[in-house]
Amino acid sequence: MSAEPSAGAPGPSESPAAKGAALAREKLAQAKADAAKRGQLPRREPRRRSSPRRDAADPQLLGRAIRDLLSDRGWEQPVAVGGVFGRWKEIVGPDLAAHTKPETFADGEVLVVADSTAWATQLRMLASSLVRRLNEELGDGTVQRVRVRGPQNGPKPTGGLRVTGSRGPRDTYG
Repeated sequence: MSAEPSAGAPGPSESPAAKGAALAREKLAQAKADAAKRGQLPRREPRRRSSPRRDAADPQLLGRAIRDLLSDRGWEQPVAVGGVFGRWKEIVGPDLAAHTKPETFADGEVLVVADSTAWATQLRMLASSLVRRLNEELGDGTVQRVRVRGPQNGPKPTGGLRVTGSRGPRDTYG
């Protein structure tokens, strides 16, 4: 048995990591030499990427064109509010959305219409959490108040026209 360490084992003064790094450098140098013999040397200078300037008449991505249009016209907030109104069920949940509907947004106030007085009362109790949730979607401070409106008209009377004080069909049969 010889006293010299084998090629795979680290020497007494070298750590395994240092031995592995030296082996990797040696293999890389050998691979570069083999590539040079075949005429396939890697480039020394990095490739330059050309980035031509965009002209206003150049085609643009649809999403970027729409964002630019909304920004130019000042429509970002109305579009965001419309998106929230369209996703009302996802924002407030299916139960509340089945009985309420957002109607308008103006000056930081959202008007929500409920289909019964009970749901209107429920929505009034949830108004502060609804303002917080809407501001998460639209940006902080966009919605300042939620105004709730209950049903406007009572049930319509059925039947024909009535005269006050009449006794119905009996008074016509003498």
